[in-house]
Amino acid sequence: MVSTAAISSSRIPPAFSGFRIAQVSDLHNAEFGKDNSTLLRMLSESGPDIIVITGDLVDSAHTDIDTALSFAKEAVQIAPVYYVTGNHEARLTEYDRLRTGLETAGVTVLEDKTVWLERDGGRIMLIGLSDPDFTVKGDMFGEVPSMVGTKLKSLAGSEVSYTILLSHRPELFETYAGCGIGLVLSGHAHGGQFRLPLIGGLIAPDQGLFPKFDAGLYTDDSTDMVVSRGIGNSIIPFRFK
Repeated sequence: MVSTAAISSSRIPPAFSGFRIAQVSDLHNAEFGKDNSTLLRMLSESGPDIIVITGDLVDSAHTDIDTALSFAKEAVQIAPVYYVTGNHEARLTEYDRLRTGLETAGVTVLEDKTVWLERDGGRIMLIGLSDPDFTVKGDMFGEVPSMVGTKLKSLAGSEVSYTILLSHRPELFETYAGCGIGLVLSGHAHGGQFRLPLIGGLIAPDQGLFPKFDAGLYTDDSTDMVVSRGIGNSIIPFRFK
């Protein structure tokens, strides 16, 4: 359930050497141990400087907002928590309740917003994107990459320092790289759902068969992207790895 990636870049301020980010993605209201005690213990033992939740904290088909908020309330006791939405949050009629509950718990909700991470005089810009489904359902006309690119350029401005982007959608990697993002933390692909020897993931949302970005670390010039396999399930209630 735990995988690690080491990121290096000449643009990362020296003060952030050894900075640890714990990523939780696609939990889909799953629980690991009573009240997610197992998951919370693993987060604590990893010693993160921050925790990021990259979408689909809840599942739109069997939503339990109280379970999601209970996890968030405990996670903020471990490290500062930053959250972005996924496509399942975009389907919720109760999303406002979830967002308010997260903010009340002390989670920083990034809906097309930026914050600065500061450490010993060094600074990194953290950007969080709302899931595109809040704006465009289904993207029948292929407008999402352009929309996201315009939004990212507006958020980052002329900033030349290192940037970290939280965005649920890995299929937009080329757009992120084109905007000069340093590191992208993403999810959504569920590791390709079924993983075949020598081939990799079989299918992923919004990528279809044999997805290009299903799990792990990807690099395009000066942009790295880590795609979490996620730890919950949604429409297909099991995985084969």
